[in-house]
Amino acid sequence: MIQRLDHLVLTVTDMEKTIRFYTRILGMEEETFGSGRKALRFGQQKINLHEAGKEFEPKAKHPMPGSADLCFIFDGMTMGQLINHLGNNDVEIEEGPVRRTGALGPIVSVYVRDPDQNLIEISRYLEE
Repeated sequence: MIQRLDHLVLTVTDMEKTIRFYTRILGMEEETFGSGRKALRFGQQKINLHEAGKEFEPKAKHPMPGSADLCFIFDGMTMGQLINHLGNNDVEIEEGPVRRTGALGPIVSVYVRDPDQNLIEISRYLEE
């Protein structure tokens, strides 16, 4: 029945730092919608942002910055270029590149942290 993920919500401590990270480092687009709400758009999905303590209702039972573990598939550069891009932007790689299994098969991943210390896996599918 379910076809795809439309959006998810991240609870963040600093909206501007979060937006800078996801737009500058991951190439997402900032979006303003509704009555000034913020989101990050990529492909056919988006991440809605809630500021901790000022969450939009309804919300998760226990929203908390730094509790997410997300995997994003990248394109448009090699893994080596991605690693250089992260280094050039002072983003420390916590682990990787390492082989993992994505939803559609084998991937190679690097792991970084966003400003709230969410674990961000940046991956690319391996060619068969």
